[in-house]
Amino acid sequence: MEKFTTLTAVAAPMPLINIDTDMIIPKQFLKTIKRSGLGVDLFYEMRYNEDGSENTDFILNQDAYRNAEIIVAGDNFGCGSSREHAPWALKDFGIKCIISTSFADIFYNNSFKNGILPIVVSEEDHAKLMDDASRGANATLTIDLENQVIKGPDGGEISFDLDPFKRKCLLEGLDDIGLTMEKIANVDKFETEMTKERPWV
Repeated sequence: MEKFTTLTAVAAPMPLINIDTDMIIPKQFLKTIKRSGLGVDLFYEMRYNEDGSENTDFILNQDAYRNAEIIVAGDNFGCGSSREHAPWALKDFGIKCIISTSFADIFYNNSFKNGILPIVVSEEDHAKLMDDASRGANATLTIDLENQVIKGPDGGEISFDLDPFKRKCLLEGLDDIGLTMEKIANVDKFETEMTKERPWV
């Protein structure tokens, strides 16, 4: 998994509350088990018209936000059914960080395992960040994970809290497999000892 240390990128404002996993990636796109290729279908029903053309009103279709890597979202982002395809689609599109006042628990934990940083902020700080994200081409935020700080385009800073273990995993680029591989020396030692003690197994 790619390490997450510092990110400076355009932030797209999505103030809609209760954006659920079916809105993020509709059920018809869940047949694949590949993590790549889902970005084109991200927010499909909001992003495209019935004829397949782009909905020009949707924020990620607007020129200033086409390359956004951060979303400032409304409350309870990622609610609804459990589907790991939701963070897969966001990551494949290029989203690396989502800021909200709250997240659904399963989506929140899945995000970390897929290299996406979900940040919870207060309503007051959220309002400031939503205003920053509404500046179009000037809607640039810097996420400093090491120091747990969000820097706005005007130089203001907002601190955020994060579980130390989840922070370590992102900073070091460790998913579940990576965490296991950190213990590979102990695993090999155990296997060697077990082979000697129980060669019939």
